[in-house]
Amino acid sequence: MKIFYLAAEAEPYIKVGGLGDVAGSLPHALQEITAPNSIDIRVAIPFHGALQQQPPPLKFLTNLFIPHYPQPLQAQVYELENSSVKTYFINGNCFAQDAPVYSADASLDGIKFTFFSLACLELAQTIDWQPDIVHANDWHTAPALYALLVQDETFFRHTGRVLTIHNLPYLGHGAGEALTEFGLPPALNSPLPVWAQQLPLPLGIYAADRIIAVSPTYAKEIQTADFGAGLQEYLCSRRNDIVGILNGLDLKVWDPSTDPYIAVTYDLHNLDKKENNKKLLLKELGWQPSPDTPLIAMITRLDYQKGIDLALSALRKMKDIPWQALILGTGNAAVEQAVAQLQLDIPDRYKAILRFDPHLSHRLYAAADMLLIPSRYEPCGLAQMIAMRYGTVPVGRATGGLRDTIQDSGNPHTSTGYLFESASSDALEETLRRAIQNFAQRRAWRKMQRNGMMQDFSWARSARQYLNVYQEVVEKKILDPVVQEGSS
Repeated sequence: MKIFYLAAEAEPYIKVGGLGDVAGSLPHALQEITAPNSIDIRVAIPFHGALQQQPPPLKFLTNLFIPHYPQPLQAQVYELENSSVKTYFINGNCFAQDAPVYSADASLDGIKFTFFSLACLELAQTIDWQPDIVHANDWHTAPALYALLVQDETFFRHTGRVLTIHNLPYLGHGAGEALTEFGLPPALNSPLPVWAQQLPLPLGIYAADRIIAVSPTYAKEIQTADFGAGLQEYLCSRRNDIVGILNGLDLKVWDPSTDPYIAVTYDLHNLDKKENNKKLLLKELGWQPSPDTPLIAMITRLDYQKGIDLALSALRKMKDIPWQALILGTGNAAVEQAVAQLQLDIPDRYKAILRFDPHLSHRLYAAADMLLIPSRYEPCGLAQMIAMRYGTVPVGRATGGLRDTIQDSGNPHTSTGYLFESASSDALEETLRRAIQNFAQRRAWRKMQRNGMMQDFSWARSARQYLNVYQEVVEKKILDPVVQEGSS
């Protein structure tokens, strides 16, 4: 089976968010769970400016010409050397060395990602490699699926189309003009809402044979008005084509028994050593370590979606009980300001570290007693999985992947964390107070930590589910090669 996996970012080459983790891990996991030579999965990502400045070992493969009005655009393709997963880097004039991975200018991103998507299809034809599946991720590569649907290319006649939605509200607004420039017309006669007929992600959804959401709960949520970004009615009509598959963790990167970034390594059988990481970190912060005071961490993008305001409000109302808290992250300027302000108000028990610091994030997962994840919506989320692996108890909102991965039975002996339903500071405060109360019951708390550490968040399980989707799509193409547009 030949799989062409397209993404805007992929670890370890370039990473901005969770998509980078998935694109860096899933292709390798698919290889590991299948027999040798039974799957040929190849990855393509843009040759972003940051990559050009410090490129991995690459060899030039070919030049491509991508149809574009008023004149074709040239692409250069490089191939990664000595890699178990064949990986292509696609360059062009729209990937300037000083340009970020994602621009604030939607029209610029529309051009570069549509260019990249079509270049991937042109590459497959140029090297005469006919994929059984083209797998796109989010709006950035969705144009590839729409092009497969509307362009009359016999080369891709039997190619299946799979799309993973990592974050539905990012539809690709502002990219419609770029689609037209590259010869991709609006889907005027489609069942998509009129406003969505020239947006990349809706067009990719329309073209996809299978639509994957990154958790089972999120697969249901996107079919509702609260989470459907205006596409809920159309997504409901495609419900038979939608499947929810949880993201996995790279267990080699996130392993407290071997993590090179934490001061004291530990595992399920010597969990007492975890406390040393907390003591060392608190001393660095100038705080007095206390085994009876829980350390609450947030490691997140500072964005309204993440419920930062709910956390700040809840913490302000909890000065009557002992806790220490630390937030690590960057993001929206107004949210950063609010995060920093709380430190000015209660510096003795709260700190804000406004930077992207992956090494410190490892240390925080190892040091914290609780991880706070009050997201308004969370398609999947990896933070709660990492926290549990490190014996840190998650406190999250019951949405998306948080609901699917955190078990809250109301009894610490049978739970792995805490969940609250309403996106309100009152609901979060009530749950956080419950968690802090249980923290004092050390035997029960230790059982909850161990419950979390015993969970299986490996990519192997998720990769098998992806493989099943691929096989279903391929079998359907064999039985019915002329698949109806947007059919279920």
